[in-house]
Amino acid sequence: MESRGSVPARPLSYEGVWRFTAPAVDVSVPQARRAVRDLLVRQGVPVADEVVQGLLLIVSELVTNAVRHAALLSPEVAVEVAIGAQSIRVSVEDNHPYRPKALETDSAQTGGRGLLLVREITREAGGLCDVAHTASGGKIIWAELPLVPALKGDAAPI
Repeated sequence: MESRGSVPARPLSYEGVWRFTAPAVDVSVPQARRAVRDLLVRQGVPVADEVVQGLLLIVSELVTNAVRHAALLSPEVAVEVAIGAQSIRVSVEDNHPYRPKALETDSAQTGGRGLLLVREITREAGGLCDVAHTASGGKIIWAELPLVPALKGDAAPI
């Protein structure tokens, strides 16, 4: 609650929400990763390099999943980046109703570990990730990481 005469806190210069869409095709994966990296640089976000690397890997995995598994029902995917004072959240939205589950590791599989990887990167950084349904019947998969990496042993449970 504000007292009389106080000035409301202004958002930091790098805070905001950005959203872009891309066709659900393979070339959109590196383009999305590059767009997120460029946004962080352009906004001057004070984020640790290891957090940036984890975040970019998460973007790659989530957009890849949307391209591989949702393109038939969702010819376009949306990527949203929300940057706050303490954290950064990236989400990927598609129109496919299937809610994916992270697979367990299986050395015989050559793929299918993307969400497991997202969950591990997020956990180690001290962040959160989840899947939510949209009003239109699709889904949003999101991961939120602190701008400063968590100390070992301080990771939040997922």
